[in-house]
Amino acid sequence: MNPANTTEEVITDNKLVIYQMLVRLFGNKNTTNKYYGSKEENGVGKFNDITDKALDELKKLGASHIWYTGVIKHATMTDYTSFGIKYDDPDIVKGRAGSPYAVKDYYDVDPDLAVDVKNRMGEYEALIKRTHAHGLKVIMDFVPNHVARTYNSDARPAGVKDFGQNDDNTKAFSPTNDYYYIPSQPFIVPNGVDAGGSNFHHPLKDGKFDENPAKATGNDVFAAQPSINDWYETIKLNYGVDYQNGKKTYFNPTPQVWIKMKDILTFWAKKNVDGFRCDVAEMVPVEFWNWVIPEVKKVNPKIVFIGEAYNPAQFNNYFTIGKFDFLYDKVGLYDALKRLVKDEPNANVKDITHVWKEESRGFSSRMLRFLENHDEERIASEAFAKDAKFAKPAMVVSATLASGPVMLYSGQEVGEPGGGKAGFANENNRTTIFDYWGVPNHQKWMNNGKFDGAALSVEQKELRDFYSKLLNITATNRAIRSGRFYELNISGFSNKNYAYIRYTPNQRVLVIANFDRSKPIETRLILPPELRKMLELKISESYTFTDLLKGGPYQAKNLDEGIQIKVAPFEALMLGF
Repeated sequence: MNPANTTEEVITDNKLVIYQMLVRLFGNKNTTNKYYGSKEENGVGKFNDITDKALDELKKLGASHIWYTGVIKHATMTDYTSFGIKYDDPDIVKGRAGSPYAVKDYYDVDPDLAVDVKNRMGEYEALIKRTHAHGLKVIMDFVPNHVARTYNSDARPAGVKDFGQNDDNTKAFSPTNDYYYIPSQPFIVPNGVDAGGSNFHHPLKDGKFDENPAKATGNDVFAAQPSINDWYETIKLNYGVDYQNGKKTYFNPTPQVWIKMKDILTFWAKKNVDGFRCDVAEMVPVEFWNWVIPEVKKVNPKIVFIGEAYNPAQFNNYFTIGKFDFLYDKVGLYDALKRLVKDEPNANVKDITHVWKEESRGFSSRMLRFLENHDEERIASEAFAKDAKFAKPAMVVSATLASGPVMLYSGQEVGEPGGGKAGFANENNRTTIFDYWGVPNHQKWMNNGKFDGAALSVEQKELRDFYSKLLNITATNRAIRSGRFYELNISGFSNKNYAYIRYTPNQRVLVIANFDRSKPIETRLILPPELRKMLELKISESYTFTDLLKGGPYQAKNLDEGIQIKVAPFEALMLGF
């Protein structure tokens, strides 16, 4: 074995195939899409819209896990006071629907998502059971770093104290406080929130939100007036770190926020969810994760923790000390593939080599790979690929480079471009997470709740078929699920061509990705002698390679002659043998 071409980590069967959906958007059949439209005008998806048929189709697509995004109750401009839910001041709500990451009550689910608001928890619990009945597992968000400025838990169990209930707000920092404060200064609504003519203007906003003293903002802004570009709708939670004095830590005794968060996680774990996607995990001290994850796994040893992480220098700490099962691979593989898809001047497949050799640091099989999620630009948007089919080789690499999880975002599989001015975010090449909205291409597949794809165009159906084939191979092929990795250095390949083999003793898959916009790959591929020896391939025998994505055989009379291959521009070939 040539260590320069192979991973040295222990490979495990970690091939989760995650389908992320924002519940508010997934089942919404309304196509009005009015700028800053209300729930009544633009519609909203419900837990009950995720029907048996919908789950069947997601299972057929190849999913093993569904990440239900935006489940926990968050701040919103919609008035639910008739149900005993406190109204949120629109000055500190992003969009008409509100950000799902401005959590208002950790012990409750969002009333938007229920047909019967009073039975909203029952409807979510029924969705969990329904999902499990279809052989799928449930992931939900855990948002540990910050809460909505109007946080107020109506649903907390008896005896549970709310965040900030016993705080001394005369102190900027105290180890016993839940929040950070700017003493003697009232909160000032960011410039632009209430300004007439602003992109963010809404008639319900008056700039008079009352918070005194001001609390620090979620993205570590310790000032009374955050910017319009800050997470101004949130407040930072105190895990025992004094950020304004050298990040001095106070972890003994155990901070109250740690204990409260453990109780929240175990509350949801007892409802039989199968995993948590942990928002901005690196903004919370790794010592907290080291303590809390084992505590939650006492309730369910198989529950998985996925950390949203962006600093490769910290990956090792958050795996070994923090005990995460998986971390995001955004700044490594995602960024490298996006450069290739966009044909940027510095795009080079050597960046993929760098990811598995350096940035993953032996943890490649525990990195969550993706090309879309709610934070990132849609592939089919003007700023990314413009046409979703141009990301096919990138998606193949995302899904098959390692045995770790792969994820796609609802609508990705039908080329959703993420266009339209919805409200807070305006035109930003993403599907809004802040407003009530319909997702046009996804709605065509949903076909008014039939989930049969009948309204899709021929091209959209072909794209979804590609995703279905790829994800089902990913989910079932042992070489992809748990095989080892060997990078191929092929003579004549450009810096837009990439190839590797995933293999077990009984299965092998050769992957060739062509990121070149104009030139096909046409070559006779000869496997290197050390690889043939490692795979115990006999030089004199003929071999049949099967095209796993499109069907059909490729023949090699003998390995010395090699195999003649052709890969079109922006396509990928997966050959099983």
